[in-house]
Amino acid sequence: MRGRRIAALLATGIALVASRDDPLAGRIAGPPVACIDLARVQGPTILDDKTILYRQSGKRVWRAVPIGSCEALRPPATIIVDVYGGQLCRNDRFRLLSYGMTIPSSYCRFGNFTPYDKPDRP
Repeated sequence: MRGRRIAALLATGIALVASRDDPLAGRIAGPPVACIDLARVQGPTILDDKTILYRQSGKRVWRAVPIGSCEALRPPATIIVDVYGGQLCRNDRFRLLSYGMTIPSSYCRFGNFTPYDKPDRP
């Protein structure tokens, strides 16, 4: 069994309240994938109580929806991700640390990652 490496990826969620601030507006969803390469993405950003975003570039944003209920998922929580290797995959676990709290939530799990791309300009 390969050694496991655990790293905490911390990011403060940013509340996006207006539709003009929606990072997925005007983007086209692609087919979901099971894993994304952590070396190519920035984030995470909590969009709302069901959506976590990872930015890959100006053109691509990855959307992850947790599997099952994840009650602590809401801005401005901090995400603590257990990382095994260089990818983030479906069923990988994460916890949330709410503002002002010192004990993280129970574990939640990532679902598939859906790419959202800006369409090519004509």
